[in-house]
Amino acid sequence: MKKNKLKNHELDRLSEILGSLSPSAMNLEMLDGFFAALICSPNLILPNEYIPIIFGGDEDAAFDSQEEAMEFFNLTMRHWNFIADELQRSLTKKNHVHYPIILEDENGIELGNDWATGFMRGVSYCYDDWQEFLNNEDYGGSIIPMLMLFHEHDEDKETRTNPISVEQRKNIIIHMIAGLAHIYRYFAPHRVKAPEVIKSSHKVGRNDPCYCGSHRKYKHCCGANQPTIH
Repeated sequence: MKKNKLKNHELDRLSEILGSLSPSAMNLEMLDGFFAALICSPNLILPNEYIPIIFGGDEDAAFDSQEEAMEFFNLTMRHWNFIADELQRSLTKKNHVHYPIILEDENGIELGNDWATGFMRGVSYCYDDWQEFLNNEDYGGSIIPMLMLFHEHDEDKETRTNPISVEQRKNIIIHMIAGLAHIYRYFAPHRVKAPEVIKSSHKVGRNDPCYCGSHRKYKHCCGANQPTIH
């Protein structure tokens, strides 16, 4: 069993919580792509910064209980750590890659558009950190598969991707997975190491250290921007 990897029922639960909080919240596939981009980025992004983006900036988003809020943050922290572990392993283990969460549509086809959308949201959030990479002739092309799926259904015909066949889509996703590893490798020398996440199953008081590992008080970190609790 890989460290931090969520079991299927835990992924289903995380997806359920995301879907119940806000219509504008990311789905599980978007969240996976969003986390991948933030983890690749050279500068550390803490949960209190990215949580509002996950919920689409919806101020009316609300957890049903304190227990659900803690469950959500426990699942997201573990999933973040799993992606980070997998990407780090790709630097040291030959031919190892991180396989993203890409959900099937009603026809059983993995589209990848939501994952690419989440990834590009992460890039946009850290755009200043990514500019040099995007202009790099050796590595910049690694993001092309993400851009192809991100722009596939654009309203703007100038940026919309040409129709993608099932076989082409499979190849694009394969290149997207490989591209993610190249992107992570590019930023490796400049990446700020994340602090150790505090693993806790009990309730966190507002003046307690935040469980995200920032060493700040909960009320000034994740607790400041989390959705309200009914």
